[in-house]
Amino acid sequence: MRACIVGGGVIGGGWAARFLLNGWDVAIYDPDPEAERKIGEVLSNARRALPGLYDKAMPEEGRLTFHDDLSDAVAGAGWVQESVPERLDIKHRIHADLTRMAGPDAIIASSTSGFKPSELTAKGARTIVAHPFNPVYLLPLIELVGDPATCARAADILTGIGMKPLTLRKEIDAHIADRLLEAVWRESLWLIKDGICTTKELDDAIRFGFGLRWAQMGLFETYRVAGGEAGMKHFMAQFGPALEWPWTKLMDVPVFNDALVDLIAGQSDDQSGHMSIRQLERLRDDNLVGIMRALKHSGSGAGGAILTHEAQLPEPEASPLPVTARRRVPQSWTDYNGHMNETHYLEIASKASDRFMELIGCDAAYIKAGLSFFTAENHIQYLEEVHAGEMLSVTTQVLSYTGKKLQLFHTILRENGAVAATMETLLLHMDLNARRTALPPDDVVTRIEEFVAAQADLPRPEGAGRFVGQR
Repeated sequence: MRACIVGGGVIGGGWAARFLLNGWDVAIYDPDPEAERKIGEVLSNARRALPGLYDKAMPEEGRLTFHDDLSDAVAGAGWVQESVPERLDIKHRIHADLTRMAGPDAIIASSTSGFKPSELTAKGARTIVAHPFNPVYLLPLIELVGDPATCARAADILTGIGMKPLTLRKEIDAHIADRLLEAVWRESLWLIKDGICTTKELDDAIRFGFGLRWAQMGLFETYRVAGGEAGMKHFMAQFGPALEWPWTKLMDVPVFNDALVDLIAGQSDDQSGHMSIRQLERLRDDNLVGIMRALKHSGSGAGGAILTHEAQLPEPEASPLPVTARRRVPQSWTDYNGHMNETHYLEIASKASDRFMELIGCDAAYIKAGLSFFTAENHIQYLEEVHAGEMLSVTTQVLSYTGKKLQLFHTILRENGAVAATMETLLLHMDLNARRTALPPDDVVTRIEEFVAAQADLPRPEGAGRFVGQR
């Protein structure tokens, strides 16, 4: 569980954050005297954003170290990620050193967006391509190219840190995604150069239109839907002839001169120059977390990768007073007052109820069999402010159990142990087929009674039995 990151720029810093926040120790090698500051700023953004994707706590952070000697950084690393500038001579020199220094079982990978593995290994180095997308700590896609056995091992490791590996069937310049981006980029330059639109208007065409569809369905599934009931064949028949029309200039490139650069840069400054790069990064991260959390509900696109990773994160250990939820507060949970909105106190407490249901055997299979608990009533006390980035934990105590009724008391705790809120909840056991209350089976009753017995000596929690407006 040790990764070595060679090159601490935007991509290298993103790799460091992805590994570090998933519990890996990370060693950084970068001769830039500003590397520690730059990576620290990337980590600050990552700590704020990545935990917001999950409804469970991520592992404890690994240990971050900076090294002046490459061999010291590589020593003991199971994963070595090169993210140096896109110059083949530099990469050949670095990978020769990495091949000599890294352990025989270490995976050595390059972040290159354009070079093929055959070019990287032409002078005897052993490496694969592991091409990520910025921000590496949030976006799950990773393109793998190279030796099949090594790519398979790499895919297992990357899946374990929440990424979505895509292994290419054969190598090609710029892999898959960057070839698509290059096509869009070329056509975009022509549209702006020819005065059809500005940079802002072009970005609006993407973010208000097909970009929203692509986030969940990609290209071909989007076009399948566009074909209506007849599907993809109808779409191809209807729009296929347009491929012969001179709509795009993909085989022609505008002259890349100072005039074009000044035109693009000037419009870009007008579009978003009022914000610093760090402000834009945080805005981007907040938007990505919101979109990706929305995709979690259906498991579509990146949401599916988050669900897969979240299922691998450890559950809090069961105990007489179990920790039934533990997570960091995402930025999207805060409101105009600058603290966590009241809605999300209920949300995290309801997740605690869900976890307690699993502890007594009322899991997804139980619900599929036609039985469940329904919430009939809640009472929440808001006791302390909570802010974005804070870690919250919830403990659950059984107040009473009789027949079809189960009464729980959730205590929401801040990192310093202070009680941020409490929620008392009454649940009724239901027959989902009859849609009426019913007695739970004996095995569920036994588990509930075990918690009741284990908690018998605990004092009744402060605030239990309160009513609205009570002093």
